Formats: sequence, C-alpha cells, structure tokens
Amino acid sequence: MTDPVITYTETDTKGRYVARVAGTSAEGELTLSKASPRTVIVDHTGVPDTLRAQGIAAALARRVIEDARDRGQKIVPLCPFFRAYAERHRDDLADVIQW
Repeated sequence: MTDPVITYTETDTKGRYVARVAGTSAEGELTLSKASPRTVIVDHTGVPDTLRAQGIAAALARRVIEDARDRGQKIVPLCPFFRAYAERHRDDLADVIQW
C-alpha cells in the first residue's frame, strides 16, 4: 500500500483531516471539534469500504496525535475508532489523551 496523503482544513470551531491514496478517488476522514485552544474532541473517523484494511484510519489517528502534540493540545477521544486506538496505545499517548 502507498502511504496516504493527509491534508487538514479547519474553521474556528471544527477541523477535518482527509486521507487520499493515489489511484482512487475515495478518501478517509477524521473530524474534530475545538473545545478550547488547548482541547480538541475527535468525534468521527470514517474510511470507505474500498480503502478498508489499508491502515488509513490509523494513519489519520497518528496524524491528529502528532499535530496535537505539536500544538500543546489534549485530545478527548469521543469517536469509537479513535477511542479504541487510544486505548490500545494508552501508555504512549498519556501526554496527549484526556480521558
């Protein structure tokens, strides 16, 4: 699998990460809400069937975690996928996840 290209767009209150893979028009997404300048809520992760089992959702999760660390933010894991990902990596994410 080719690594996805992940882009980020935002408004004052929301953010959206989009993952695209060369050769397909399908895209995965992870959305968040900005609760405060220091806290974001990951509220949705979605990957279409054509991109499943390729690590797209995990790549999106890693990117939002990296960006939150860079910005000094905490993440509230509301999305079921992201929450499960954070649970599996609890020790590595203790600095960035707000349970």
